[in-house]
Amino acid sequence: MSYKNPAPTVDIIIELIDRPHRPIVLIERHNQPLGWALPGGFVDYGEPVEVAARREAEEEIGLKVELVEQLLVYSDPSRDPRQHTISIVFLATATGKPLAGDDAKGVGIFEPWSIPGNLCFDHDRILRDYWRYRNYGIRPRLG
Repeated sequence: MSYKNPAPTVDIIIELIDRPHRPIVLIERHNQPLGWALPGGFVDYGEPVEVAARREAEEEIGLKVELVEQLLVYSDPSRDPRQHTISIVFLATATGKPLAGDDAKGVGIFEPWSIPGNLCFDHDRILRDYWRYRNYGIRPRLG
């Protein structure tokens, strides 16, 4: 008997704490689906999710991050058009200048009022949950 399971992923909302308004970092994806996204990616076999989050941040934007907390787990089967993924979303802080690397075509620094409209996956929902939590202290609801 063969089982088909969702793939574990991480996404990281990275606040640049050395800049006014603590803007966040997004990457412009080089591969499909195209558009802007939170830094993140697949968890390697045998890798803890916290290690995956730090690794993906360093690979995609060239910064070492401090993981602050987990925001929520997002698992809607349609969140990624390529396959069913489950994303553990972390809040993190960093300082310095992010540089595009790995599968990032570009990198951008965004304040809440300047987030691009062409976000990939379910990152619009994740960012809505994040801004609500950051601005009002209201944690996202499960399900």
